[in-house]
Amino acid sequence: MNRIEKAADDFRQGFACSQVVFAAFAGDLGIRREAALQIACGLGAGMGRSGQTCGAVTGAYLVLGARHGRFELENIKAREKTYALIREFNRQFQERHGSLQCTQLMGLDLGNPEDYQRAAAEGRFGSICVELVRTSVRILEEILEQPPRQFPQARESPPPPPSG
Repeated sequence: MNRIEKAADDFRQGFACSQVVFAAFAGDLGIRREAALQIACGLGAGMGRSGQTCGAVTGAYLVLGARHGRFELENIKAREKTYALIREFNRQFQERHGSLQCTQLMGLDLGNPEDYQRAAAEGRFGSICVELVRTSVRILEEILEQPPRQFPQARESPPPPPSG
Protein backbone atom coordinates (compact mmCIF):
# COMPACT_ATOMS: atom_id res chain seq x y z
CA MET A 1 0.00 0.00 0.00
CA ASN A 2 1.45 3.38 -0.94
CA ARG A 3 1.79 6.28 1.50
CA ILE A 4 -1.33 8.08 0.22
CA GLU A 5 -3.58 5.06 0.61
CA LYS A 6 -2.01 4.13 3.96
CA ALA A 7 -2.87 7.60 5.29
CA ALA A 8 -6.41 7.33 3.90
CA ASP A 9 -6.80 3.89 5.48
CA ASP A 10 -5.49 5.14 8.85
CA PHE A 11 -8.03 7.97 8.67
CA ARG A 12 -10.87 5.55 7.94
CA GLN A 13 -9.73 3.49 10.93
CA GLY A 14 -10.37 6.50 13.20
CA PHE A 15 -7.24 8.63 13.46
CA ALA A 16 -7.57 12.37 12.81
CA CYS A 17 -6.56 13.92 9.51
CA SER A 18 -3.62 15.75 11.09
CA GLN A 19 -2.37 12.54 12.66
CA VAL A 20 -2.40 10.44 9.51
CA VAL A 21 -0.68 13.05 7.37
CA PHE A 22 2.15 13.55 9.87
CA ALA A 23 2.45 9.82 10.61
CA ALA A 24 2.69 9.04 6.88
CA PHE A 25 6.13 10.68 6.88
CA ALA A 26 7.25 9.85 10.41
CA GLY A 27 9.60 7.02 9.46
CA ASP A 28 11.34 9.18 6.85
CA LEU A 29 11.84 11.85 9.48
CA GLY A 30 13.26 9.50 12.12
CA ILE A 31 10.18 9.91 14.31
CA ARG A 32 8.35 6.95 15.80
CA ARG A 33 4.86 6.55 14.34
CA GLU A 34 3.37 6.59 17.84
CA ALA A 35 5.09 9.89 18.62
CA ALA A 36 3.84 11.41 15.35
CA LEU A 37 0.28 10.34 16.15
CA GLN A 38 0.52 11.90 19.61
CA ILE A 39 2.11 15.15 18.43
CA ALA A 40 -0.53 15.75 15.75
CA CYS A 41 -3.52 14.57 17.77
CA GLY A 42 -4.80 17.97 18.85
CA LEU A 43 -4.84 19.44 15.36
CA GLY A 44 -7.70 17.41 13.90
CA ALA A 45 -11.01 18.91 12.74
CA GLY A 46 -9.54 22.34 12.31
CA MET A 47 -7.34 22.39 15.44
CA GLY A 48 -9.10 20.75 18.32
CA ARG A 49 -12.41 20.50 16.47
CA SER A 50 -12.63 24.29 16.25
CA GLY A 51 -13.12 24.44 12.48
CA GLN A 52 -10.05 26.55 11.83
CA THR A 53 -7.17 25.38 9.59
CA CYS A 54 -7.83 21.86 8.27
CA GLY A 55 -5.97 19.12 10.12
CA ALA A 56 -4.72 17.63 6.86
CA VAL A 57 -3.05 21.00 6.29
CA THR A 58 -1.60 21.42 9.80
CA GLY A 59 -0.34 17.84 9.68
CA ALA A 60 1.51 18.78 6.49
CA TYR A 61 2.99 21.82 8.24
CA LEU A 62 4.42 19.49 10.88
CA VAL A 63 6.04 17.38 8.15
CA LEU A 64 7.58 20.42 6.48
CA GLY A 65 8.82 21.80 9.79
CA ALA A 66 10.29 18.47 10.84
CA ARG A 67 12.07 18.08 7.53
CA HIS A 68 13.32 21.62 6.93
CA GLY A 69 12.59 23.66 10.07
CA ARG A 70 14.97 25.87 11.97
CA PHE A 71 16.51 24.44 15.11
CA GLU A 72 19.67 26.54 15.23
CA LEU A 73 19.10 30.19 16.03
CA GLU A 74 21.44 31.44 13.32
CA ASN A 75 19.92 29.29 10.56
CA ILE A 76 17.52 31.82 9.10
CA LYS A 77 17.65 30.01 5.73
CA ALA A 78 15.94 26.97 7.26
CA ARG A 79 13.08 29.10 8.54
CA GLU A 80 12.70 30.85 5.19
CA LYS A 81 12.75 27.54 3.30
CA THR A 82 10.11 26.11 5.65
CA TYR A 83 7.89 29.17 5.22
CA ALA A 84 8.32 29.05 1.42
CA LEU A 85 7.39 25.35 1.33
CA ILE A 86 4.32 26.00 3.49
CA ARG A 87 3.22 28.79 1.18
CA GLU A 88 3.68 26.47 -1.81
CA PHE A 89 1.74 23.73 -0.03
CA ASN A 90 -1.05 26.24 0.73
CA ARG A 91 -1.16 27.40 -2.88
CA GLN A 92 -1.52 23.88 -4.23
CA PHE A 93 -4.04 22.79 -1.60
CA GLN A 94 -6.21 25.89 -2.13
CA GLU A 95 -5.98 25.45 -5.89
CA ARG A 96 -7.42 21.96 -5.52
CA HIS A 97 -9.94 22.56 -2.71
CA GLY A 98 -10.61 26.31 -2.58
CA SER A 99 -9.79 26.83 1.10
CA LEU A 100 -7.56 25.84 4.01
CA GLN A 101 -10.35 26.26 6.56
CA CYS A 102 -12.06 23.16 7.91
CA THR A 103 -15.46 24.85 8.22
CA GLN A 104 -15.39 25.97 4.58
CA LEU A 105 -14.08 22.63 3.31
CA MET A 106 -16.71 20.68 5.23
CA GLY A 107 -19.57 23.12 4.74
CA LEU A 108 -20.30 22.77 8.45
CA ASP A 109 -18.84 24.08 11.71
CA LEU A 110 -17.35 21.02 13.40
CA GLY A 111 -17.04 23.02 16.62
CA ASN A 112 -20.83 22.95 16.81
CA PRO A 113 -21.93 19.55 18.20
CA GLU A 114 -25.02 19.47 15.96
CA ASP A 115 -22.97 20.18 12.84
CA TYR A 116 -20.40 17.58 13.91
CA GLN A 117 -23.13 14.95 14.26
CA ARG A 118 -24.58 15.98 10.91
CA ALA A 119 -21.17 15.62 9.24
CA ALA A 120 -20.83 12.13 10.71
CA ALA A 121 -24.38 11.10 9.75
CA GLU A 122 -23.93 12.37 6.19
CA GLY A 123 -20.58 10.60 5.77
CA ARG A 124 -18.67 13.82 5.18
CA PHE A 125 -15.59 12.57 7.04
CA GLY A 126 -15.37 9.51 4.81
CA SER A 127 -15.96 11.44 1.62
CA ILE A 128 -14.53 14.94 2.11
CA CYS A 129 -11.84 14.47 4.76
CA VAL A 130 -10.32 11.34 3.28
CA GLU A 131 -9.80 13.23 0.01
CA LEU A 132 -8.20 16.13 1.87
CA VAL A 133 -5.80 13.65 3.50
CA ARG A 134 -4.94 12.17 0.11
CA THR A 135 -4.35 15.63 -1.34
CA SER A 136 -2.07 16.65 1.53
CA VAL A 137 0.09 13.56 1.29
CA ARG A 138 0.24 13.83 -2.51
CA ILE A 139 1.31 17.49 -2.38
CA LEU A 140 3.93 16.73 0.26
CA GLU A 141 5.36 13.94 -1.88
CA GLU A 142 5.54 16.34 -4.82
CA ILE A 143 7.23 19.26 -3.05
CA LEU A 144 9.65 17.47 -0.73
CA GLU A 145 12.83 17.40 -2.74
CA GLN A 146 15.67 17.16 -0.24
CA PRO A 147 16.56 14.16 1.86
CA PRO A 148 14.91 14.28 5.28
CA ARG A 149 16.83 15.65 8.23
CA GLN A 150 17.07 13.09 10.99
CA PHE A 151 16.42 14.25 14.51
CA PRO A 152 19.34 13.96 16.93
CA GLN A 153 19.14 10.76 18.94
CA ALA A 154 18.11 11.12 22.57
CA ARG A 155 20.88 10.47 25.03
CA GLU A 156 20.65 7.56 27.41
CA SER A 157 22.20 9.62 30.19
CA PRO A 158 22.91 13.31 30.74
CA PRO A 159 26.08 14.67 29.16
CA PRO A 160 29.16 14.88 31.40
CA PRO A 161 29.79 18.23 33.08
CA PRO A 162 32.21 20.56 31.30
CA SER A 163 35.80 20.18 32.38
CA GLY A 164 37.93 23.00 33.52
